[in-house]
Amino acid sequence: MSYAGRPDVVVLGLPRGGVPVASEVARALGAPLDVFLVRKLGVPFERELAMGAIATGGVRVLNTGIVDALSIPPQAIDAAAREAEADLARREREYRGDRPAPDVRGKVVILVDDGLATGATMRAAVAALRRLAPSRIVTAVPTAAPEACADMIEAADEVVCAETPEPFLAVGEWYDDFSETTDDDVRRLLADAA
Repeated sequence: MSYAGRPDVVVLGLPRGGVPVASEVARALGAPLDVFLVRKLGVPFERELAMGAIATGGVRVLNTGIVDALSIPPQAIDAAAREAEADLARREREYRGDRPAPDVRGKVVILVDDGLATGATMRAAVAALRRLAPSRIVTAVPTAAPEACADMIEAADEVVCAETPEPFLAVGEWYDDFSETTDDDVRRLLADAA
C-alpha cells in the first residue's frame, strides 16, 4: 500500500533513536512528523535488555519471558516504571513545549524506530496508540531480530522490517554510525519538519 502524499498519514518517531529514521520516512512520504513517547524498561543489571516498556497514557507492556527467566521481582519492575514515567514527562515538555500531541484519530500512523531487538518498546507504543483510535498502525524499522519482527505482526496492522539479519545481536550492530541521538537532535528534527 502506498502512503506517499496522503493527507491522512502521520509519521511518529520513537525518541530518541527512531526520530532521525522517522524524519527520513516523513520526508519521503510528504507526511507530517512528530514523536510518540515510549520508554524501555531495562533489566536492572542490564539496562539495554528490555524487560518491557511504558508509553504515554500509562500503558505498560512486559516481556514476561525475560521477567520470568531472570526472576525479576515486581518491586524492580515498579521502580523501573516510576523512573521511566518521570523521564517520559520530562521529554514530553522538552519535545513539545506547549504544542499538543497530534490528533491521530482516524489516521494512518506510521510508527518508526531505529530497530527492534525484543520489540517491547514498539509493542507498548502500538498498545498506547490503539487507545487513540487511528484507522491503521504501520510499524517500520530498518533492522529487526527476525522473531521480534514476526511478533509485531500480531500487534500492528502492517509491519515493515527492511532487514532481519541472523544472527541478530543488537540494533547498533547494523548501523555504520549508531551514535546516541540527543534531545537537541530530536528538537531540531521536529522543528525542521514543522
